[in-house]
Amino acid sequence: MTSRPVRIAYQLGQQHGDYATIRDTVLRAEDAGVDVVFNWDHFFPLSGEPDGKHFECWTMLGAWAEQTERVEIGALVTGNGYRNPDLLADMARTVDHISGGRLVLGIGAGWAEKDYREFGYEFGTAGTRIADLTAALPRIRARLAAGNPAPTREIPLLIGGGGEKKMLRLVAEHADVWHSFGDAETLRHKSRVLAAHGDDVGRDTDAQVERSIGVKRPPQEIADDLVDAGATLFTIGTSGPEFDLDLVRQWVAWRDARQ
Repeated sequence: MTSRPVRIAYQLGQQHGDYATIRDTVLRAEDAGVDVVFNWDHFFPLSGEPDGKHFECWTMLGAWAEQTERVEIGALVTGNGYRNPDLLADMARTVDHISGGRLVLGIGAGWAEKDYREFGYEFGTAGTRIADLTAALPRIRARLAAGNPAPTREIPLLIGGGGEKKMLRLVAEHADVWHSFGDAETLRHKSRVLAAHGDDVGRDTDAQVERSIGVKRPPQEIADDLVDAGATLFTIGTSGPEFDLDLVRQWVAWRDARQ
């Protein structure tokens, strides 16, 4: 596994909170020292009151691009089925410029049925959603390349998902960052699967694909094993109305102590 700097991300789940609180939380997260701030791409809360307060993802990223100065920003992850791939690429190019080159383009196949049904999208099956993502990724790359002005950098593409036959194949083909969940042994196993797909498509995924993982426990309990398994980007998520950053600060302190 290639040597990468350990980074800390905060995922702000934009549910059950007022926007003023969300804006303040993003500033507090940047001040706390995180490397990346993500939101999520849903139209309704994922927990608590199902029709509670909620805000749209990419409109928010445009605002974050203006209000932040240092952190990378992105969606963890964009639901591919919600937007035309060429439009999504142009949105990403625009936010890239607004932010001065700090966007991470996170994308996945989508899974939240209510989002699809309530907003009039075809939910389909897991297979059709992955097939749609497979078709979308080359279009996104092509549209980014055709944009004028061009993106400020080659925008990192993060793919979220762990399906061993199809999703990890897409990661091997396209991703700069792979986001997953699970313990260290799960990460080791799926990394071996990813490496095999990489061999098939001619990419060294150990060297070319950063491992990102969602964490819910303090670093002293799990961090060393996850680093040993190859993880270098650790994402801590909270949501409203409080948007508590206590665990985030613990992970930032752990990162600073080891580096």
